[in-house]
Amino acid sequence: MRLLFNKFLFAFLTLSAAFILIACELKASSEVNAAIDAESLKNNTEAAKPTPLSSEFKEYWYAGDAEITSYKLEQARYGELREGHAVLIFVTEPFLADEQVKADRNTPDNIPVLKLNSTKKYFTGIYPYSIMSSSFYPVQDNQHAIKISSSIQEWCGHVYSQLNNRKDFEYKSHSYFEGEADQEFKMEKNILENELWNKLRINPNGLPLGELEIIPSLEYFRVAHKKIEPYKAIASIMEKDGISSYAIAYPELDRTLTINFSTTFPYTIESWTDEFKSGYGSNAKILTSKATKINTLKAPYWRKNGNKDIFLREQLGL
Repeated sequence: MRLLFNKFLFAFLTLSAAFILIACELKASSEVNAAIDAESLKNNTEAAKPTPLSSEFKEYWYAGDAEITSYKLEQARYGELREGHAVLIFVTEPFLADEQVKADRNTPDNIPVLKLNSTKKYFTGIYPYSIMSSSFYPVQDNQHAIKISSSIQEWCGHVYSQLNNRKDFEYKSHSYFEGEADQEFKMEKNILENELWNKLRINPNGLPLGELEIIPSLEYFRVAHKKIEPYKAIASIMEKDGISSYAIAYPELDRTLTINFSTTFPYTIESWTDEFKSGYGSNAKILTSKATKINTLKAPYWRKNGNKDIFLREQLGL
């Protein structure tokens, strides 16, 4: 009888130990999976749920027109403020996920994006500056911009930068400056300042707030000649008299960008300010660039390319 009891006790202890071991392994596996999921949410936001599109969004953005808004510009460059014009062109279009270019035709595999083409033109003394930045952001608001690019032309030369959203962020740039020249590298995904202008037009309630890391705009990196990487930032938002102000402060860069937009749909961008250090050496000082809205048109600009359409520029104050 005693021998039978000892065998039963041994079997029970063995089984208990096995259950404990399995439970520990499951707990460890769960912790590992949680860590993987957290990393996935950070670097693979494609897993996020899409934001449902409202009927007013579809009526406004899928009417076959682009939204074109002109702004009076005061741009800081070389330690002085320069007068010029800025234009923001927002339009929806189908985008190819792999090639990361506009699709020629609609297919189920296309990614619908809200595209922003942002242009600035101003003079520095005798010679002109022309800047254009493009952001292609999914209207489903469930991942980073698929691609952003920026180009700057002036009499010294021109530069071009592009960031593609694939497994990592893939960055390429070409510059006439010796210290920059041709660059190509990958970096971990993070919030892009360029994409926040698009996100604001889709879902301003989802704008990131608090202490963050943000990759500043490609334009800023080019004119400031800074290394492209994430910088610590503090993002905040406030509302007054129907205008919301979204501010991003970069303490390390002595820079604060503030975008002022209508609190209600379609969240039109009324103005913005960009405060940063401009100039070199003893000429460097903190200046504030400003853009103030002139007018907005809804039109299929790609069809307005005849001499008879030039009057539309007058409506935009350009």
